[in-house]
Amino acid sequence: MAISAPPLELLPERSLLIGDRHVGDSSGGAHEHVYAATGRPTGEVPMAGAREIDAAVRAAREAAPAWQALPVSERRNLLLGFADLLERESAALTSLNIIDNGTPHFVAGFGPVLTADMFRYNAGWADKIGGDVIPVWPGGGFDYALDEPYGVVAIIIPWNGPVHAIGMTCAPALAAGNTLVIKPPELAPYTPIRIGELFLEAGFPPGVVNVVPAGPAGGTALVGHPGVDKIHFTGSGATAQQIIAVAQRNLTPVGLELGGKSANLIFADADLPAAAQQAISAIVNLSGQGCINGTRALVERPAYDEVVKLATAMVEQLPVGDPADRKTIFGPVVTEAAARRILGIIDDAKSQGAGRLVTGGTRLGGDLGEGYYVAPTIFAEVDNSSSLAQHEIFGPVLSIMPFDTEEEAIQMANDTIYGLAGYIQTCDLNRARRVAAGLQAGNIWVNGFTGIPTSAPFGGVKQSGYGRLGGIAGIREFTRPKNVWIAV
Repeated sequence: MAISAPPLELLPERSLLIGDRHVGDSSGGAHEHVYAATGRPTGEVPMAGAREIDAAVRAAREAAPAWQALPVSERRNLLLGFADLLERESAALTSLNIIDNGTPHFVAGFGPVLTADMFRYNAGWADKIGGDVIPVWPGGGFDYALDEPYGVVAIIIPWNGPVHAIGMTCAPALAAGNTLVIKPPELAPYTPIRIGELFLEAGFPPGVVNVVPAGPAGGTALVGHPGVDKIHFTGSGATAQQIIAVAQRNLTPVGLELGGKSANLIFADADLPAAAQQAISAIVNLSGQGCINGTRALVERPAYDEVVKLATAMVEQLPVGDPADRKTIFGPVVTEAAARRILGIIDDAKSQGAGRLVTGGTRLGGDLGEGYYVAPTIFAEVDNSSSLAQHEIFGPVLSIMPFDTEEEAIQMANDTIYGLAGYIQTCDLNRARRVAAGLQAGNIWVNGFTGIPTSAPFGGVKQSGYGRLGGIAGIREFTRPKNVWIAV
């Protein structure tokens, strides 16, 4: 299948968005963006340096008082209007997401619609955030607590799901009354820039949302800026440690949504074809480049051979190809460096005997040869203590390993530094409840995955981060209580 040329005419102005100005001349240099499906450049995008970061933070600080004082009904209506714009621009935003990181249309098409839903949901909280009246003991006063916004929030989003990440973080932060400086990564700048333009088109006051694509230097300037009141970061644990080290100089609070090496526990009584389909979704979803993917499939021994057989057959029949083609299910990884890193991990696993390579393990050629396509890969009989099973690969590699008892399955699942997600496949509801209680993870799915509900709390434990997005927990992430006591 030949790869079609991306519709570059849809690209927004290659610039930063500070206040209501497009800023093209930046002190952070420029990054040449490359389309993952073809390996060909799409253009250079300016990167924010310390000067532009400072300008964006100042714009957000200047906009904050009026934004916080805006009647909550007006803030709610702006969020609702923005959601309408997202849906109106859904087709264009989907195409931009494909250009940004090679996500197949099959997945990218859901992004704008789901993000619009997140903004509508959080708009509903904008006029309901208030506080609490506190019973005072032993008496002598009237006490109440107010939910107040932090002020200026730095939102650092990942390259693998920029549209969805904006919905999860920016919707509650804005509903709570904060102003934002959004830092997209250099690998996926186009969709966030266009979304920044949509905020202005929806009537948001200039400075409430600023979009400044940047590399590591710009990111350091942002998290270390004394004008930033809260940081939320989605990405890798290594980068999170660097952010915390810089943020602590100003004692700036940080929320973190980090990586995972999530386990998918498949019991012998499960619907095995459905369970195998769920297992391979770990390498199909975003070509394995998803933090919640269940990249360790733990299978009860009586069902083990059947699950390996089913999963292998399913993977080998996947429609692989042009991400813009609606029939494509599996696309490229994000960069040449990522492809080489993933293939290096596969080679190391083979040489170290970490498991038996069942399928994949190579780079795809032919019409796909110029892009960054790594074949969906399955290892069986994987040693749970191996690097293959313990380290987040962020690529299309699935490890399948057997277990004998429920207790062993829970122990194996928890034997990792991560704790973002867990999956359970069983027809025994009591077992599902027991295992869910035993798994050390912030999010559990039983017998399927339909996405992350907007109204549910989402986040990790251990080295998968802290803080929660979604539901009222997401609003609380971006507010802080102020207590008032009055003598009576």
